[in-house]
Amino acid sequence: MTRLLLTWVLNAFALFFVMKLVPGIQIDRFGNLLIATLVLGLLNAFLRPLVILLTLPVTIMTLGLFTLVVNGVMFYLAAHLVNGFHVAGFGAAFLAALLFSLFSFILNMLFQTKSV
Repeated sequence: MTRLLLTWVLNAFALFFVMKLVPGIQIDRFGNLLIATLVLGLLNAFLRPLVILLTLPVTIMTLGLFTLVVNGVMFYLAAHLVNGFHVAGFGAAFLAALLFSLFSFILNMLFQTKSV
């Protein structure tokens, strides 16, 4: 349970860094940041695998690069589901999803939240 909470907090930090770096991303309050992080995690855990499966032919044809588009769509969808989390357009969502994945990976690696 502690590991899950630590992962959530680290991902919230990653989303905060993304908000500061990408001009089209805005989060109104700290509570919205935590909710947006939770929604992103749930979308990536439950909806993303289904979308990846449905777009598998395109993903194979693009040698996996279409997965980046799917990540951007998940980020854009999370912005529509959470009040107070704003994304200017798909370009901002695409860049934000790319940076969020990178920051989240680095932070989780530094704090070793993944089980061995």
